[in-house]
Formats: sequence, structure tokens, C-alpha cells
Amino acid sequence: MSLYVLSTGWYDNFVALFPEGKLFSWRSVFDAIPSILEKLPTTLLLTLGGSVFGLILAMLFAIVKINRVKVLYPIQAAFVSFLRGTPILVQLMLTYYGIPLALKALNQKTGLELNINAIPASVFAITAFAFNEAAYTSETIRAAIQSVSAGEIEAAKSLGMTNAQIYRRVIIPNAAVVATPTLINTLIGLTKGTSLAFNAGIVEMFAQAQILGGSDYRYFERFISVALVYWAVSIVIEQVGRLIEKKMEIASPANIVQDTAVEGGVR
Repeated sequence: MSLYVLSTGWYDNFVALFPEGKLFSWRSVFDAIPSILEKLPTTLLLTLGGSVFGLILAMLFAIVKINRVKVLYPIQAAFVSFLRGTPILVQLMLTYYGIPLALKALNQKTGLELNINAIPASVFAITAFAFNEAAYTSETIRAAIQSVSAGEIEAAKSLGMTNAQIYRRVIIPNAAVVATPTLINTLIGLTKGTSLAFNAGIVEMFAQAQILGGSDYRYFERFISVALVYWAVSIVIEQVGRLIEKKMEIASPANIVQDTAVEGGVR
């Protein structure tokens, strides 16, 4: 509902303050923003889906690499190398055309009647973004996991914890503190990378800007509009990331002593 507020009342009056212009029009820059914001949920869906599934895959890739799991490790190494060595747009197209082809082959061999046309294009895009995200994020997570003190791990083992419990209670919480700043930056990059989804027929913010530009040939102004929206979204993600970092921050022993002393003085 808030998106429609921009296209009526005060926002229309605000836009009317700008000159129309022949060569360049600031009015065209701002009057496109409400329409572009209508596609913001699609962009956020692609970002959220790609980041969540990508993070899960990245953790699996990192664990396989750290433990050098037989059979899986060479496959993981080759897969990550391929994903990091090819453009995301190529991966998006391979996913967009490859998954339906694989499902058709599955239908022919097994006799299943999967309705491939019913699968939303966003599923293919999220899959491509998730694997690409995992390829880069897995190294961040691997480094964060290996940065955990060996003494803490040995202490957990001495308490009789299983490997799963050690990962859940010791390694992952400590690694998360180290990895979070980089993961936030990666999330911002993924948000901007979703602009490639229009190649798969998904109308997100960038595609909407192109459509608006094609209606009046004010492409430059419309691209400024969508750039401002992406910029604003990136700032919001960055600020939320800083709040998360502060929340997860582990106080140093010196700070703990200082805080305790201050509290004692107040009492």
C-alpha cells in the first residue's frame, strides 16, 4: 500500500516541481520510481532465495573441503572452480534451459508427467544465484570455520560432544562472527546481481526500468531511477548488517572488566 502513496498526492506534487526537459528530464527520473518500486518484492525474493539456499550450499561445500571427504571433495572442487570461472549470466542461462531439459529426459525415462511449463522462471533464477553465491561464500565460511580456536574445539571434545554438537554449539557461532561482514557485502552484491534475471523473463526492478524506458525512450533517466533504488536498498542492507555485527560482537576481556568496574561504581 505504501508504494501507491508515492504515485499519488504529495509525491505527484513533488515530481511536478522538476522541469520536463528535452535532452534530459529530472521529472522522468523521479516519476519512474513508484513503478520500479512495485517490482522491489520480486528483487527481494530473488535475493532472499539465492542467499538462503546459497548459504546452505556454501556450508556443505566448506565442510566437504575442510574434511576432504572422499569422492565428494574432487566433485566439489571441480564444481566450485566451474562456478567461479564462468559468468553468472552464463550460469543463469544454463539453469534456465538445462533444468527443463533434464526434467524432460526424466519424464521420458521414468514415465512421469511433470508439468515443466508450470515451474516459475524465478525457480531457475534462484537456483543459479544460489549456486553462484555458494561458490564464493564457501571460501569465506571455510576460512571462518578454520579460524575457530583449536583449544575451544578440544575443550568441547573433552566434554563428550559429538562432531555435530561441536559444529552447532562451538564452531558455527564463532565462525559466524568472523564471516558476517563479508557475507553482508556478498548479499549486497547478490541484490545487484538479480538485475540479470530479466534475461530469464523475470520482470524485476531493472526489467521494469527497461520497459519504462522503451515507452518514451527516456532510457538514461529510467536507469538513473533504478540506480537510486538499488543504492537505497544497498544502504538499508548495510545498516542492518552493522546492527547484526554489533549484536554478534564478542566483547574482549578488557572491555568486560571495564564494563564490570563501571557497573560496580554506579552501584
